[in-house]
Amino acid sequence: MLNLSRAVQSCVDIGAHMLVDSGQPPPATMGETFDRMAAAQFIDADLALRLRRAVGFRNLAVHAYEIIDWSLVHLLSGAPLGDFDRFAAAVMRSIDG
Repeated sequence: MLNLSRAVQSCVDIGAHMLVDSGQPPPATMGETFDRMAAAQFIDADLALRLRRAVGFRNLAVHAYEIIDWSLVHLLSGAPLGDFDRFAAAVMRSIDG
């Protein structure tokens, strides 16, 4: 769960950096980062929605640890992490031009 939280945080940090580098103000919330990245066409809207949901899970894991649904954590831990791959590919496309 710690690594999942770190992965989400890394995506937020990279996204905020990309937004600011493109001349936009920094996002006000972690979830807003992905909405604004989609609006700026750095990522698609579907990926933005899933990453925004990942922020919600990360926030629950970090701030409300005692109410975590461990069966959900178990399910997520075995799921493919393709959204992070898609995010990384989108970042690389933006960097490459």
